[in-house]
Amino acid sequence: MRFLHLADLHLGKSLYGVSLIDNKDQEYWKDRFLEKTEEIKPDAVVISGDIYDRNAPSGQAVMLLDSMLTRLESMEIPVLIIAGNHDSGQKLSFGGSILAKRNIYMAGVADKEICRVTIPEKDGLGDVTFWLIPYLFPAMAAKLFEDESIRDYETAMRRLLESQNIDFSRRNVAVAHQNVTAQGKEARRGGSESMAGGVGQMDYRVFDGFDYVALGHIHASYHVGRRQVRYAGTPLCYHFDETRQPQKGPLLVELGEKGTPVTIETVAIPPLHPMREIRGTYEEIKSREETNRSTKEYVRIVITDRRVTPEISRFFRELLGKRDSLVMELVSDLRETGTRGQGVSAGPQKEKSIEEYFADLYRERKGQKEPEEKDLELFRFAAQRTGGRQQWENGRENMERDVNDLLEFILRQEGGQ
Repeated sequence: MRFLHLADLHLGKSLYGVSLIDNKDQEYWKDRFLEKTEEIKPDAVVISGDIYDRNAPSGQAVMLLDSMLTRLESMEIPVLIIAGNHDSGQKLSFGGSILAKRNIYMAGVADKEICRVTIPEKDGLGDVTFWLIPYLFPAMAAKLFEDESIRDYETAMRRLLESQNIDFSRRNVAVAHQNVTAQGKEARRGGSESMAGGVGQMDYRVFDGFDYVALGHIHASYHVGRRQVRYAGTPLCYHFDETRQPQKGPLLVELGEKGTPVTIETVAIPPLHPMREIRGTYEEIKSREETNRSTKEYVRIVITDRRVTPEISRFFRELLGKRDSLVMELVSDLRETGTRGQGVSAGPQKEKSIEEYFADLYRERKGQKEPEEKDLELFRFAAQRTGGRQQWENGRENMERDVNDLLEFILRQEGGQ
């Protein structure tokens, strides 16, 4: 049994104000993905959440998904999709009963009975059942099971899985969109992830018994705890931090006989516009880029020895523009002392208030949309709950959890869920 595992498409995303649909990045990736899929002929395609970048996707984003699913259906490949925290589960699963008749399965909202899809055996080793678990948070599980003692993400997932009748003597795959860790330790994240570190953690052992766990939510591709518990990562770099990953692409997963090792291989899909960060002194960067022949890139330039002036900005934008490249960000890393640092600093850095932290998180989750007054009221309410700066510092993890839960409520209200 072979299937392609991908996640966190974030269709409709903009990067530094550049629409990745208008600039053809996501359409280009979709076309290359479909070519690879036709080549590989997998038994299924699994998409582990965050299909869209926002819970009210643009018409362009919806049509992009439509064209992708239409092509996969014409190849007669079953498609299994769950909603992530960026998706509106109810909107995503619209028409789900009709789509299921065409082998396209959408699990948009968590229920007491997990949506499961069994793919008949083609290898003589038995059927494979996929358990589709949309983004789950504690309040949702507490409501489903009428149990207010469910207060954390790990308890919520354990309770949901334990209530199912799963035959672990057969081959099973869990599909989930959560923050899964090993002994509480997270891998270093990419900069485009919207959840604050430490929020929503659950240990990988929650999924013990599954032959493979197809995860979404974290934007890097790596395994957690055991190699069969795996994040696919984003199809494209959505932040310059994510350029640390050597290559992006869906995972080709092959399940053999029950109890035998699982084969996992990255199917690399090069982007239309590769992303690159350039760091150094003005003269170092100038010298390198004047002889560089790379084209059609998205570039971040960090100058370490001087401030960015309009003349410097114009020079680099024109230079890279001649190569059809785009300077997404041009910043200085010079401190007042004249030494190199880790970020722009014109003196002591003002710490953000909790309201500002909440507003930043909201903008990131909503594609830089500014929060409305009703949202700001909730942000202020969240800040009041901390009881001051000392409590914020000492109880940061608890506060981040509260912030995330409140933000989930706001977004779900806006999404009409």
